[in-house]
Amino acid sequence: MDLIRDFFAEDVSTDDIASAGNGGVATASADGGAVGIADVNSGGNAGNAIGVGDTYGSVGVDGGTVANLTDLSVSANGGTAIADASGGDYNLAFVS
Repeated sequence: MDLIRDFFAEDVSTDDIASAGNGGVATASADGGAVGIADVNSGGNAGNAIGVGDTYGSVGVDGGTVANLTDLSVSANGGTAIADASGGDYNLAFVS
């Protein structure tokens, strides 16, 4: 029996399929990373300015309450993840 002659015989009533190793499963993750923030300048806030002129006797001065809010929104998007499930080298092929 000649295997090469039998494989390439004229009778092609069924298809022969050759298969080699596949790559399997590939996973990828694009998690975010660390974010570094430099100095944040939220304005030249100096509180309340009070001017007191010439006075006589007891004087009380109240500057009130000072509040400053700085709201930051920071994002560390991961970007694009790429995965590869290549079959590799030296796979054995078989015919079914």
